[in-house]
Amino acid sequence: MNGDRRWWCWWLVAAALVIGVAGFVFGMTGELLVYALVGLGAVAAVVTGVRIHRPARTSAWTLFAVAAGTGTTACAVWAVAPDALVTPSLTLNDAVFLCSYPPLAAGLALLAQRSGTSRWAGITETGVVLCTGTVLAWVLLYDPYVMDNPVPLSNPAVVAYPFLDALVTGMAIRLIVVQATLSRPHLIVLGAIAMMATSDVRYFLQVARAETVEGSMTLSVGAFIGAYVLIGAAALHPGTAPAEPRPEATVSTWRMLTLHVVLVLLGPLATVYAVRRDTELHQFDLIVPIVLTAAVSVLLVVRMALATRLAENQAATLGRSLAEQAALQDSMRHQALHDSLTGLPHRSLLEEQLALVSAAGESRGALMLLDLDGFKDVNDRLGHTIGDQLLVTVADRLRRLLGPGETLARPGGDEFAMLLPAAGAAEVKARADAVLATLRRPVEVTGHTLHVTGSIGVRRLEARAGADELLSDADLALYAAKAAGKDRYELFDPRLRREQAERIRMVERLRAALDADEFTVHYQPIVALRSGVSIGFEALVRWTPPEQAPVGPDQFIPAAEDSGLIVGLGEWVLRRACAEAAPWHRRYGTTIAVNVSPRQLAEPSFAAVVRQALADSGLPPNALTIEITEGVLVRSGAQTELTLAHLSELRADGVRVAIDDFGTGYSSLAYLRDLPIDILKIDKSFMPDDPTDAQQAALVRAVVDLARSLGLTTVAEGVETAHHAELLRTLGCDRGQGWLFGRPGPAPAAAIRLAAETTVGV
Repeated sequence: MNGDRRWWCWWLVAAALVIGVAGFVFGMTGELLVYALVGLGAVAAVVTGVRIHRPARTSAWTLFAVAAGTGTTACAVWAVAPDALVTPSLTLNDAVFLCSYPPLAAGLALLAQRSGTSRWAGITETGVVLCTGTVLAWVLLYDPYVMDNPVPLSNPAVVAYPFLDALVTGMAIRLIVVQATLSRPHLIVLGAIAMMATSDVRYFLQVARAETVEGSMTLSVGAFIGAYVLIGAAALHPGTAPAEPRPEATVSTWRMLTLHVVLVLLGPLATVYAVRRDTELHQFDLIVPIVLTAAVSVLLVVRMALATRLAENQAATLGRSLAEQAALQDSMRHQALHDSLTGLPHRSLLEEQLALVSAAGESRGALMLLDLDGFKDVNDRLGHTIGDQLLVTVADRLRRLLGPGETLARPGGDEFAMLLPAAGAAEVKARADAVLATLRRPVEVTGHTLHVTGSIGVRRLEARAGADELLSDADLALYAAKAAGKDRYELFDPRLRREQAERIRMVERLRAALDADEFTVHYQPIVALRSGVSIGFEALVRWTPPEQAPVGPDQFIPAAEDSGLIVGLGEWVLRRACAEAAPWHRRYGTTIAVNVSPRQLAEPSFAAVVRQALADSGLPPNALTIEITEGVLVRSGAQTELTLAHLSELRADGVRVAIDDFGTGYSSLAYLRDLPIDILKIDKSFMPDDPTDAQQAALVRAVVDLARSLGLTTVAEGVETAHHAELLRTLGCDRGQGWLFGRPGPAPAAAIRLAAETTVGV
């Protein structure tokens, strides 16, 4: 303990020594003056403690200081003017002494901090103690020493002291009752009250027995001042400082039980003692203790009623809390299992419903998994707020299609699921058609007219199929509907599961093949139609596993796209093509065209990767052509903006951009005019199979004329016959590519071809 925290101990020791010595050294007047000085020190101790520790109950300690000051004044008055009278039967010093009790009792009342009990509970305990104390004072002091004393008291005022002590003790008991945790300052104050009661009893007996006061004041007035010394020590104690609140603290049950048992027994025991002590009792001798004992009983009944009411209130509060908790848990469960945007069940609740259907052995019905076609474009083009409103509108439309016992859920994103547990096969198809029809209707959202469609995967319910299996199979059917052209539904077929397994195996093989360097680049010549010479090559990736048959691009390219492996594979092809084409360009002036996936263009580092490949290979930028599909450029949103930024940067460096397979997708004239394009590659589907097909020839002419008017170079793909080549030359097409001029081959074959040609057109 630090030195500045021991002041209360030093004060206690010093005051005890002064009070003890005063009784032996000084006479009565000097003794009273010493007690007055000590009392003044007690007042200073209380004031100092309040200023240092800033206790929570400052008003209580202030009243303690007032009480100590009043007692100090009484000692001084007794020493200076012992015979001064207020009334013929009341001295001035007694009057001042008696005035110290009300502030002391009030301070005790304010010191208590209720925890777990009501205000009235503390008051009833105070009343019980006051009545019990009055009974004891009456039976043990007043009755034998006043009522039965034939000689009148020399100082009638002493009769008030025991009864005032009963009041103060009642307040002290109240502190014990309502204060959940009694700190050291509390215990010191309670000790002071016990000392004061002892001193008052001693003083009462001295006067009642007509004993001399001088020479024994240390046990009467000295103990009275000592009580305030203890209160001063309590104020100086560091425990008086405010402590952290403990809302869970409650009054000890054993403390309450012990107190009540003692209080119940004291009144009757005191009455029995009075009867046994005096064989000749006056009626008045028993009326007071009996009435007070009855009052104690009534107060205890009131206390029990208050405790019962408090318990009932707490039970009601607990019941409300439990009800609120249950409602909160229901709300949290609803939030956890439902989508906050549409209010539809989440995937977890859908899985619960599917598990129940499966456990019931239901073999009818179906699960429909729906995905909005083009929803990402709506989000990218118009923002997520419009997209969210679209989802809400779709959810409302789908709700109207639900029948009794059916479930509509939103597993996530733009996916919806409909569980139709009792629908037959014909009804399932009709419901799928109804869903597709309602989605085709335009949606008005904040001034925008949106046209969306949906793709649906349908999985029939089976008794042995679990929730995961049903959802997985419905997702496979949905994937098949998307692949088949969207805006349609597909029924699950076991072959879809086999195809998925094959795709998974393909991805695993692809990853291993990339690590094992099983890929090569083949080159198909691009010729000038007028001269017939090779002016460039298109780089095409080939997969030739060791000791296995080659895997066609139509098998592994989609798997690479779906898995994201196309990014690494595409970069490898770009680097290899640039490295192998660089010496051809230096010697023959040929160019190289490399296909680029939309996934590659979505990479933030794509332009930097192309620049690095050119720098590492030594191929000039104007010798490289990047081939993209037309669908990459007609979308909107952040991904398309990034793509355009990449292409614009590379074109500024000299790299050319070609639209591959023109005519098979959107074929928008706007992007041909406004977007960074240099070359238009006409899809092989435009090549007429019949030389007399004038209609197909007219389509080719229209495309060539359109490209020429926009300053674009045209390259015709799929040139397989001499008639195709002649038609293209007649129509003014610049270049051709196809089996007529040469099939894709490895780099050495391309080098041999270039060396065999005597002239090369640029």
